[in-house]
Amino acid sequence: MALMAAVLLTSCGAPVSPEQLNVNPNPLTVVGNKVNATITGTFPQKKFAKNGVLVVTPVLKYNGTEVLGTPVTYVGENVKENGKVVNYRNGGTYSQTASFDFVPEMAQSELYLRFEARKGKKTIEIPDVKVADGVVTTAKLVDPKEVRAQITPDKFQRIIQEYQEADIMFLIQQANLRDSQLNSQEMKALKAAIKEATKAENKAINNVEVLAYASPDGSLDLNTNLANNREKNAQRYMERILRQNRVKTDINSDVTPEDWEGFKAAVEQSNVEDKEMVLRVLSMYSDPEEREVQIKNLAAVYKTLATDVLPALRRSRIVLTTDIIGKSDEEISRLAKNDPAQLSVEELLYAATLTNDYNEKMAIYTKVAEQYNDYRAYNNMGMLYYSAGNIDEARRNYAKALTLAPNDADVNYNAGVVALADNDLKKAEEYLGKAAGTQGNLKAAMGTLYTMKGDYAKAKKSYAGENTNNAATQMILNEDYAGARKALAAVENPNATTAYLSAIVGARTNDREAVYSNLKSAIAQNAAYKQRALTDIEFAKYAEDDQFLAIVK
Repeated sequence: MALMAAVLLTSCGAPVSPEQLNVNPNPLTVVGNKVNATITGTFPQKKFAKNGVLVVTPVLKYNGTEVLGTPVTYVGENVKENGKVVNYRNGGTYSQTASFDFVPEMAQSELYLRFEARKGKKTIEIPDVKVADGVVTTAKLVDPKEVRAQITPDKFQRIIQEYQEADIMFLIQQANLRDSQLNSQEMKALKAAIKEATKAENKAINNVEVLAYASPDGSLDLNTNLANNREKNAQRYMERILRQNRVKTDINSDVTPEDWEGFKAAVEQSNVEDKEMVLRVLSMYSDPEEREVQIKNLAAVYKTLATDVLPALRRSRIVLTTDIIGKSDEEISRLAKNDPAQLSVEELLYAATLTNDYNEKMAIYTKVAEQYNDYRAYNNMGMLYYSAGNIDEARRNYAKALTLAPNDADVNYNAGVVALADNDLKKAEEYLGKAAGTQGNLKAAMGTLYTMKGDYAKAKKSYAGENTNNAATQMILNEDYAGARKALAAVENPNATTAYLSAIVGARTNDREAVYSNLKSAIAQNAAYKQRALTDIEFAKYAEDDQFLAIVK
């Protein structure tokens, strides 16, 4: 609390500066990009002249520079000009806010009040009065570049599965295989696919399935027996076909005695008259026998169903799954260097993940952009530039990616991360608001955004579970020193900032040894922290300490 004795003016009853001044916060603190303060006090009784005028202006002084806040005018009760009236007999309260745009030099600064006093036509000089020190700049230790950019992944699959299906149809209440069905166009195509898979170097048969069905008319016992026999006969036939082609693979099979699902789907797709009535019966009755009875009661409709729908359900479906095997990693890497035109866009993007060399990655993404104009190439080049500290090129590539994929979550996330690095918080919020679903660390990005904006409550929520320097900084700002200490101890790759923040936690919790040991570590890793610590108000109470001075000088 800053206390100031009343500065009496030259004559009895002249304007007087306020007493018992309090500044909140003191020392001053940067929040977002502003240094704000509220100054309060009192005007004593019978001291403020009835014809007096007092203009009070907050002044922040640093490095030979002065920045003026907004002045407030106080007037005696007989003064006609605008201002806050102070009653002579009772005195009054003094309250004023000050707000300054932050610049780094304000770390070593002092807040003064400047007075312009008048009594009638007489001007009275009052010296500036210091009311606070500042500014605590710990919030500026949040580093937007700590938030990592996110690669947009490829969709490369080395093995792609291809499916070939064929139906073997059966006559009502029969399970024998007919030549007309075994030589249908569907079966010919399936046999050809089996033969091709045995000869092609990049193909292999993965699986063969036999799915046997019976239509839902007739008794359950009859249909179960029919479906089982249809499955056995179809499986034996496929085993013979596989042996002829020297294919060794298991045949998986399944039986559906009464294909009600198939029946429902067929009715929905048909032009059967009164089909809504049939579908209503299916929804009303779950018991198979009751369903069949009710449908057969619809005599005219059932005749059409027996002709147009039920025959298609008497079948065994053969499903062939073939693996198409893609190029090896070695082949993809070689082609990416020597003949990238031979690779698909997914293969080229995948090739970039096979090397850790920055220049090789950049060359591959450049080829993707040239050959396919794919947004992922620009996004991933932006990610590389960002990781190398080239913010301008990162921004340019993200802008190109956004023109091609304006709604992509990863691209918007990366554009938001660059906007954070540019300290353009409005754009950062806009882009990150479109990044839901990104594979990037959106929590860390939003926590950093809110901290930079000075919204520490939202930052705390966003950072939940994060163990980073930025998350620890937010905890310090929220005075959660135990949480900050724990987060800093768990930082994955601790650096000079980790140590410096640990020193601040030590200073705020009166842990002298933590201050010294962590400052030594921070300065050893980054000499710039020596000058910062020397002027950092966080360590003000150590300013005359010989051990502290030995570390920072």
